[in-house]
Amino acid sequence: MLTRATRPVIALAVALAIALVVAACGGSNDNNGSGNTQTTGASAQPGKGKPPVTIGSKNFTEQFILGQLYAQALKAKGYTVSLKQNIGSSEIIDKALTSDKIDMYPEYVGIILTAVAHETAKPKSADDAYQQAKKFEEGRGFTVLDKTPFSNVDAMGVTKAFAQKNGLTTVTDLKKLSSFRLGGPPEFKTRDTGVVGLKKDYGLDNIKFVPLAIGLQYKALDSGKVDAADVFTTDGQLQGGKYTVLKDPENTFGFQNVAPVVSQKVLSKEGTEFSKILNDVSAKLTVEAMRKMNAAVDLDKQEPASVAQQFLSANGLV
Repeated sequence: MLTRATRPVIALAVALAIALVVAACGGSNDNNGSGNTQTTGASAQPGKGKPPVTIGSKNFTEQFILGQLYAQALKAKGYTVSLKQNIGSSEIIDKALTSDKIDMYPEYVGIILTAVAHETAKPKSADDAYQQAKKFEEGRGFTVLDKTPFSNVDAMGVTKAFAQKNGLTTVTDLKKLSSFRLGGPPEFKTRDTGVVGLKKDYGLDNIKFVPLAIGLQYKALDSGKVDAADVFTTDGQLQGGKYTVLKDPENTFGFQNVAPVVSQKVLSKEGTEFSKILNDVSAKLTVEAMRKMNAAVDLDKQEPASVAQQFLSANGLV
């Protein structure tokens, strides 16, 4: 795993810039996110005079970064934005959305289907998952904007040593163990894209679930508190080769591209440029870019606002 000493701030900026060129080719409130550039002319500030917008984010690193990316990009174009971070799981933040506590938030399309819409049938593809999520949201007064190139799915992560010792390459292989301790956030235990699905798809009745706060899964793996953990495929920690992500041949974890979920009433008030700004940001978000930004926060201890500002600047989005 890369250490802070080998990943200085200057190297981070260079790495982000490189990743973002590739991308271009292929609970506290934060109302003061950086990236508010000064431009002149009404056409450069389409948000001037438009109603204020409240963006929410869920309770882990990638969501903090996504919230900052969307908020800063809008602020740079003159929109008045309030950012409410660390709201909670999908089940909790959806209630904030539907009760008008927030106007939008970034969500994973597969999670919309399973955790919010409670669909049990598996989508056939990423586009199918997106279209189903869009149809569901539009049926209740919201919509989803363009999805990102990256898909951040839950995955079963183990240490490389544990995988080698037990001959693990796929989730199926976990059935060979008499039992194993699986760490994950509390909601993972009851989701079809979690323990419920693992038991149904793989017959893993040997799971001993250990609830963990998001962000503690790698420490739990390193210390031996758990044998396997719910990880995200864009986690910065996965860059170092210390952990093995088990393949998911049954596609239990689904398709998880990100798309901003937005109130249709808000969209009608904010104008077409509002959607374009958000879609332009989403279009740059590749797996490589997200892993580097997540690593910058989790490993290098950079602030999400600063990391987001570097990304936006490198891509000409602010």
